[in-house]
Amino acid sequence: MDSTWFRRFTTAAGDGPRLVCFPHAGGSATAYMQLARALAADFDVVAVQYPGRQDRYQEAPFTSLAPLVEAVAEKLVRELAADPGRPYALFGHSMGALVAFETARLLAQGELPGPRRLFLSGRGGPGIRSGIRYDLFDDAEVLADVRKLGGTDQSMLDDPEIQEMVLPALRADYQVFGTYRWGGGEPLTAPVTVLVGDRDPMVTVPEARTWREHTAGDFDLKVFPGGHFYLVDHIGQVAATVTEGLLAGTAAP
Repeated sequence: MDSTWFRRFTTAAGDGPRLVCFPHAGGSATAYMQLARALAADFDVVAVQYPGRQDRYQEAPFTSLAPLVEAVAEKLVRELAADPGRPYALFGHSMGALVAFETARLLAQGELPGPRRLFLSGRGGPGIRSGIRYDLFDDAEVLADVRKLGGTDQSMLDDPEIQEMVLPALRADYQVFGTYRWGGGEPLTAPVTVLVGDRDPMVTVPEARTWREHTAGDFDLKVFPGGHFYLVDHIGQVAATVTEGLLAGTAAP
């Protein structure tokens, strides 16, 4: 696969279903390293590396969702077309859930088969509006929000050099989901599994359930103990949920 946009964290690509993972705001492909290694070896787990972070630090990050989705979808279509018989699914956490969802919607307009399933984590449906203008946050507000959500070594956020490295991508990502507006559209045909922490300060369980409106396929909601980054403490259960969903699904038309 395109090593600029997609990363593997296993020694070999399995010949089973492919899982394409989309990171959270400020996150990188390595956010999915543990999930990739927790899943069975016959899965092919790849994570998207957005521009503006880690080894793509010199590239300008996207500041709105549509161009990001278009860029990811273009690369993904090439990879899927090169391996046409392999079923695939999309997994996105937080901002990544929106990117995965809109990528699936864009892929549905093409000729390739749709994903076997979407796994959408730590985010309510696209019509949920919090009223918070994340796109207007200054650096201090972005860092305070990241601290509130957890999932990052807090001492790292106090290091000026690390702040200088991570803030450009964080600011850009906060613009991405702060300016996103749901414009309506037909439900997806792919089944959807939603995952959420029961103490997530960013999304409630009822808000997570609103994803049900956006699929004509099966819907499942998995609630885990924990906050926004519940995945860190429950990677085994998350891997089991993904395995169950992938093996139970059939390719969407």
